[in-house]
Parts: sequence; C-alpha cells; structure tokens
Amino acid sequence: MAEVIRMPLLSDTMTEGKIVKWNKNVGDTVKSDDVLADVETDKATMEVVGYADGTLLHIGVPEGESAKINDVIAIIGKSGTDITGLLASLNSNGTAPAAATASAEAPTVAAVAPSTTAAPSTVDNTDGRLKASPLAKILAKDKGIDLSKVIGSGDGGRIIKKDVDDFKALPAAAQTAAAAPAAAKVLVSGQEGYTDTQLTSMRKTIARRLGESMFTAPHFYLTMEICMDNAIMVRAQMNEVSPTKISFQDMLIKASALALKKHPAVNSSWMGDFIRTYDHVHVGSAIALPEGLIVPVLKFADQKSLSQIALESKELYDKARNKKIQPQDFTGNTFTISNLGMMDIEDFTAIINPPDSCILAVGRIKEVVVRQGQGFGVSNVMKVTLSCDHRSVDGASGAAFLQSVKKYLENPIQMFV
Repeated sequence: MAEVIRMPLLSDTMTEGKIVKWNKNVGDTVKSDDVLADVETDKATMEVVGYADGTLLHIGVPEGESAKINDVIAIIGKSGTDITGLLASLNSNGTAPAAATASAEAPTVAAVAPSTTAAPSTVDNTDGRLKASPLAKILAKDKGIDLSKVIGSGDGGRIIKKDVDDFKALPAAAQTAAAAPAAAKVLVSGQEGYTDTQLTSMRKTIARRLGESMFTAPHFYLTMEICMDNAIMVRAQMNEVSPTKISFQDMLIKASALALKKHPAVNSSWMGDFIRTYDHVHVGSAIALPEGLIVPVLKFADQKSLSQIALESKELYDKARNKKIQPQDFTGNTFTISNLGMMDIEDFTAIINPPDSCILAVGRIKEVVVRQGQGFGVSNVMKVTLSCDHRSVDGASGAAFLQSVKKYLENPIQMFV
C-alpha cells in the first residue's frame, strides 16, 4: 500500500513550505528515518522525514516551489506500484499540488533543475537539436527570444524556464555600436533594468506579521540615554574570567529580563478580550540573516547568569545562521530586543514583534562630551527606544521599565545582587 507524504507543520506560524532540495529521486529506496527533503519555512530551513519504508514513487513538488500545509509532496510504496488511481483521487479532492507530475513509471520526470551555484553549462547542439524544456520554448516564443543565444543551466545544458526569464538580449543600438568602427565622438548607450527577487517564506511571514503589528497595534515610543561607562568597565573585568565572551547584548538581555520581573505590565500580550501577563521571562534577541529577520529566544533569562546567557545566545545565533534552528528555539518570546549598534546606528524605532507588547531598539555606544566637576570630560552613551503597544502598556509603565534597565546598566553590580 502506498504511503502519502504531506507537507508537515514545521512551525507555529507556517502556512506553506518551499522545497529547497530533494535528497531522494523517484525510484530510490527509502527508509523510515531518511530525510526526504529540505524545506524552507517562514523561520528556517528544516528537514522532512517520510517515516515510511519502500520506494519513492512520486514527487509532487519540484525543487524551488512551495506547497501549503497538508499538500501532497511525495508518495512512498512498493516498487512498481501503480499509483495512477491514487493520484487521480488526490487531484479530484484538491489535495495534490498542480506541480505533481513524476511517477514510478517515468522516473526521469522527477529530475528537476537543481538549485545550484555552479556556472551554467553551454548549450549542447552537437546532435543538431536545441535542448530546451517545452515551457522554456513557449516562453521564448512569447518573448521573441532566440533560444540559440540562451545559455542553459539544466542537465546537459538544457534550457529551462529560469534561463529564459533571466535572459537579457543585447539592445540593437548596442549591437550596432559594437559593430561600427570607433567614431571621433564616443556615444554612451545605457540600458534600463531591474531585478525581481522571489520572496522567501521567511520574508513573506515577516511582511505579514509586522504589517499586522504596525497597522493593528497602536505604537508609541519612549527614548532614553544610558551612560555605559560602568558597563564597559565591568564587562572587561567579567571577560577576564568568563568561559564565554560576554557581549553588551548579553548585558542588555539580562538587564531587560530583571526589569521585566519588576514591571510585569511590559511582559505581556494583548489577547483581544484580555491582557495576558506572563510570570516567566523569555527574551527574544533579533538577528539578521540574508533571508530575513529571525528572533532566537532565551528562555527564563532572568534566572540565568551572564555567562549562561552569553553561551546560550551564541549557540542560538550559530544555529540560526547555519539553518539548524528548531521551532522551540524561536518561539515563546514575551519581550524582544533589536540591536543595530554594531552597524553604527545611533538610534531607531522598531516594530513590535507579536505577541509581545514591547520591543527595545538599541543604538551604538557613542562618546559624548559631558560636564565633570569644574571642567569637561568624555562619557560613553547609548540610546534605547522602547516601542509599546498602547492597548496593553501605558506610558508610565514603559517609562518605569526603562528606568530599571538604565539602573542595571549604569550600575551592573545590581544585576548580581
């Protein structure tokens, strides 16, 4: 009996998954613990296991394309099984994606153009035929593109849809200019152009969730300057004995976590008919990836030492950058910190990260001239801005929270008492 493999729910906010890579081809023998495919969700790239023994009879979603939760992505069964009726049944029920094409009887159909960074091979015309997919030929005809001038990136130099989409013909004016002898006066011929970048699942989710946050939650902002002189000195002393290097971000996480325990109104979520105030403190620390923003979460941050926070945050950041982060690593936040100080940003405002009521935007540490006694001196100052959801947090509550954060950072010894 054939086993239908569907797109699983790999994160709590996932609505669809993009097949980044198939690790098996149609006709391959698979075991229940084999990783069938790498799937990009709204948060990270994760592995999909079929949990079935047999032969891969069908691939329903080619590499580079997406499927919604519960859509059919593959079928596993006994080698030689006729799944024509099963596919017809799945299609009639509307559960199989339109891209479902490959079957055990035609294993070569599953050889989809792989996602690769290798240089495209040249078109092989040694047999007198131009190798191009049917869709590529149709697109080329519609666009008036001469396929003999297109370099194929598919197997054996085969031209695929992407090659036609990416092809940019040399303008006629440029061709004439190239063929003509050099004139006394050089004419510059420019070409307008643009590049369309397909949205990743992560970027789609960022756009949707932060759009909902910005236009649903009434934001207000509180900005404060914090003197970091003592924090700089104490950090240097701690790093002489700490097994893991402690960053200013680690100190911010600890200070914010302790302040959240003092001001639980900030450690809350707007739930529509009620406000949920959390007893636990889970601090999200936003980091930027090429695919978008992700927020690893340090659980129970108020109960951890700075060395523990430094070690755990480093592990989470590494997992996120290497696409090994798991749903439990980036969910459950009750408060978020976004730090752009390392990018020389002095101050900014951040959009609240749902379901939090607040997010702290942190700028760089800057030297400023200050009055000291009868003269002047230099002090290190950092600006922070708290974005608040006015439905659940009032201005006084947000200001009191920032006062506590300021107290901990300006007198770090209080974080250890």
